[in-house]
Amino acid sequence: MKPARSLVLSLVAALAATLGAAWVALPAFAAGPTASFVKTAEWGAGWEGKYTITNGGGSTINGWSLAFDLPAGTTLGSYWDALLSSSGQRHTFTNRSWNGSIAPGASVSFGFLASGSGSPSGCQLNGAACGGGTPPTTPPPTTPPPTTPPPTTPPPTTPPPTTPPPTTPPPTTPPPTTPPPTGGLPKHLLTGYWHNFDNPAVELRLRDVPADYDLVAVAFAEATATPGALTFGIDPGLAASLGGYTDADFTADVRTLHARGTRVILSVGGETGRVTVNDTASATAFADTAAALIARYGFDGIDIDLENGLNPTYMAQALRALRAKVGAGLIIAMAPQTIDMQSPAGGYFKLALDIKDILTVVNTQFYNSGAMLGCDQNAAYAQGTVNFIVALACIQLEAGLRPDQVGLGLPAGAGAAGGGIVAPSVVNAALDCLARGTNCGSFRPPRTYPGIRGAMTWSVNWDVSNGNGFARTVAPHLDTLP
Repeated sequence: MKPARSLVLSLVAALAATLGAAWVALPAFAAGPTASFVKTAEWGAGWEGKYTITNGGGSTINGWSLAFDLPAGTTLGSYWDALLSSSGQRHTFTNRSWNGSIAPGASVSFGFLASGSGSPSGCQLNGAACGGGTPPTTPPPTTPPPTTPPPTTPPPTTPPPTTPPPTTPPPTTPPPTTPPPTGGLPKHLLTGYWHNFDNPAVELRLRDVPADYDLVAVAFAEATATPGALTFGIDPGLAASLGGYTDADFTADVRTLHARGTRVILSVGGETGRVTVNDTASATAFADTAAALIARYGFDGIDIDLENGLNPTYMAQALRALRAKVGAGLIIAMAPQTIDMQSPAGGYFKLALDIKDILTVVNTQFYNSGAMLGCDQNAAYAQGTVNFIVALACIQLEAGLRPDQVGLGLPAGAGAAGGGIVAPSVVNAALDCLARGTNCGSFRPPRTYPGIRGAMTWSVNWDVSNGNGFARTVAPHLDTLP
């Protein structure tokens, strides 16, 4: 039997022969997936680009990869709604966990910022020519680009914005809002991660975490065979290294930290974390199992540290359901990678804004990042500098998060990260620049943020391994902030 597609094409050919050129001039039959590119904005030093991938075939696309070249002198900056790998001037974007499936006739988009005058070429979608043609570009605006990344197409399930990005300067003071309950935390706090595993850093019982830390994130809860569900227990390797350490010992240590005023939360994810919350059922499983672990061990809240993508819609549903079970004192923290907080349209940033009314703090990992654009969008700032930390924190502060919801995540010295390690004094300078407008580098934010929440470090174990320099320098400095 002739396949249905071949039959349709045969009919098209027969009709074309009968009806002549008027029929042939109609749009061609969609041959499969295509990708089209448009510059959605341009300014003197760069532009914003957007690719739209459309499934013109008859079966669902499960996963996509789009590659293109940029000419010498044109460089990529921040990007959203995709993952990126680059080799020279060849850049490959792949789907995130929530936008890899494209039904027949449906489309997904991703965007990025670039510096230089060039445009993409040599586009390939899943190894084949993109076939999207050369779309028009938007003429350069007469006013400078906005100081925060322009809104882009959000993940599926949220209608695209219809209002263009603002180009007027932000107000001189942040809008007043009422923060959620503090969960017993100070105005400015130091957060540190505690290892529930063996690695080259020193192993610690939870009770041996230095008292400098206000909030300790236990790394990590793990996935189960049930999507969204969490499990936690003391790692056998850690227990052996400590000469014996049980779940009962750990639970008693949580109470010990509570007695000295330190809060303890359970972190979900990490670099190899595979917890997925992509539908209502997995959101329910997440909330139910997280609530059970909080009750069992005495945790004060939850930390979202998923480095392999998340679905903001269903994770928001899960966190609201968890708060309904645990109560208004639940601490909700996040530790996104730097790239996850470049645009309000990105999954992590969207999640933070969607749960702003119940969110405690976002401690962005300002390391392992390379150079990135800040809120001025005029230069790529090198990681490991005051400029980098301040200019990227500024994106969050100017795009909707309250100062008390923004923390600065930095590694605790040698061994803790592959790049972006800074002296603790640099962290203090960044806090001063944001809170007071002092000790800034060449980049100065458009206003000060006295309520900036504080700092986070990966990790307590690495800090202890390196002589406790991070906590002993940053913790007392936080007490001096306004």
